[in-house]
Amino acid sequence: MPIFEINLPKSIRRALGIPQKSPKRAQLRVLKKLLRRARYTAFGQQNNFEQILLSKHPGKAFQQKVPSYNYNKIYNEWWYQTLDGKEDICWPGKIKYFALSSGTSESASKYIPITNDLLKGNKVIMIKQLLSLLTYPGISLSSIGSGMLTLGGSTDLQKGPGYYAGDLSGITAKKSPFWFQPFYKPGKKIAKEKDWNKKLVDIVEKAPQWDIGFLAGVPAWIQMCLEMVIEKYKVKNIHEIWPNLTFFVHGGVSFEPYKVGFEKLLGKPITYVETYLASEGFLAWQDKQNAKGMRLSYNQHIFFEFVPFDENNFDAEGEMVENPEALMIHEVEEDKDYALLISTNAGAWRYLIGDTVRFVDKENAEIIITGRTKHFLSIVGEHLSVDNMNKAIHLVSEEFNLSIPEYGVRGENVDSLFGHHWYVACDQSTDEIALAKAIDEKLLTLNDDYAIERKSALKRIRVTVLKESVFMDFMQAKGKIGGQHKFPRVLKGDLLKDWEIFIQNK
Repeated sequence: MPIFEINLPKSIRRALGIPQKSPKRAQLRVLKKLLRRARYTAFGQQNNFEQILLSKHPGKAFQQKVPSYNYNKIYNEWWYQTLDGKEDICWPGKIKYFALSSGTSESASKYIPITNDLLKGNKVIMIKQLLSLLTYPGISLSSIGSGMLTLGGSTDLQKGPGYYAGDLSGITAKKSPFWFQPFYKPGKKIAKEKDWNKKLVDIVEKAPQWDIGFLAGVPAWIQMCLEMVIEKYKVKNIHEIWPNLTFFVHGGVSFEPYKVGFEKLLGKPITYVETYLASEGFLAWQDKQNAKGMRLSYNQHIFFEFVPFDENNFDAEGEMVENPEALMIHEVEEDKDYALLISTNAGAWRYLIGDTVRFVDKENAEIIITGRTKHFLSIVGEHLSVDNMNKAIHLVSEEFNLSIPEYGVRGENVDSLFGHHWYVACDQSTDEIALAKAIDEKLLTLNDDYAIERKSALKRIRVTVLKESVFMDFMQAKGKIGGQHKFPRVLKGDLLKDWEIFIQNK
């Protein structure tokens, strides 16, 4: 029986934010709650939150009266004031914590406001997710009560004038409740370490002393950690060290490209649990085993809008137009890609988070992440999404029995026409030409636009195989090393130039 069908008292259901039958009603309740809390802030006053609340249709009034924002726009107009210590700007009170974004496409870090209200909302979703594991068949309670190894940012936060800044994972760990501490690994001392390589070494040293039931983090870094543990203690697989390892909680990137290589490190099958935890909030979570997607956190602390990801709302570079078409949760359709606008209890308002999602089960508000608004490849109209790329890599890795933990793709000129150049991480011996042919064949079946363009302007697909360490070294050189940082799937602009220079010098 799904956990949400348990007949709980209304007070408990409200405290846990358990979804009601109507996502539309739940979302309107969330929006009204956010507007009421923020109506006396500078942002709320300027955008007439009081008037919106009195409107017959507050959702539509909100969309009409409040502009949409990307990071640069909302920071330059509003958030910069919170860094200067001003109160009541976009959310009541003073912002004491900022999450430094983990994006790979920008050179400068983004400062995302973090409030106690946001952290409380995130914790409720985390509890829901843990409770939902009790409904998974064949899962022992001993594994749920085991330790959770989280590879995240340092809890030793940067000190600013009146605020602290760091990875959201570091902020969350630093402010975690006392009852969670016995389960939390690697523990306070190691979690505080800023040197990522030293942190990994310390974790490996402690590994035999821990009973780990959960792993949580970005797949690439988790895989690296497991490989180091296996190598140091000369065991066949990680279950010889952690026999109760049952769950891998992952998010941020698709797990498909990593799966073949990851499962070679296991002694028995484990359960994969997907989450959608961004710096801006805990957006969605997998609430049942083998779910099609993740359930949106629509009943808690985030109001969602969905912008159709098409040429009417986005230009060729992935920039959103002014006044885009924005749909509420009851207006979306399944199997269409949408860019997310979110409004949160940390002062993000109609904020373009940069991800694209697709509803796979509208009734249950289940989504999958399909890519980034700026991380897609369409130099001649092929409209190649990160979702397409991930699936192709997964299929090819299974066909060739290869571990391909990382990859990136660029567009290139081929005489007067065009091509794609794939950079693939693989430590096994493989034929680049055969790999390129296989990737091409998979994409032809996955994407109709790609298939059409391969007959005309898109003339060449080539692959360069590099050691996994090259990708990791590049991330380190960019200052993007650690548990929340991901290698970019699409290489463009200055990032592409830096990558080309880097691999030339390797």
